[in-house]
Amino acid sequence: MSRGPGAGGRPGAVTEHSEHSGRPDLAALQRRLAEFAAARHWQPYHTPKNLVVALSVEASELVEIFQWLTPEESARVMADPETAHRVRDEIADVLAYLLQLCEVLGVDPLVALEAKIDRNERRFPLGG
Repeated sequence: MSRGPGAGGRPGAVTEHSEHSGRPDLAALQRRLAEFAAARHWQPYHTPKNLVVALSVEASELVEIFQWLTPEESARVMADPETAHRVRDEIADVLAYLLQLCEVLGVDPLVALEAKIDRNERRFPLGG
């Protein structure tokens, strides 16, 4: 029995949005993912190891879309509606598993990203 897909969207579900931007709220989506898994009793399967494996599989499915494209074709991948749909779905799956992994490990993904950008700015200064 499958314990995914990571995105786990509900048909016709209303997406929670930030009050200011009109865009989905990351923390709210992370809660929805946790609630979705909990309602299906999937938590025992959502171990760090399993989530990392699932993340890798979904990332590979995204790679597969681009595998034999030329650089020019890859730049136009969103022009084809069917391919664009597949790309969006795989990106959603990658993000869903990454957010679930963060939840299980207690990592705030935005704080982690900000810290990494700070380190990279120091490591690779302008003009360096």
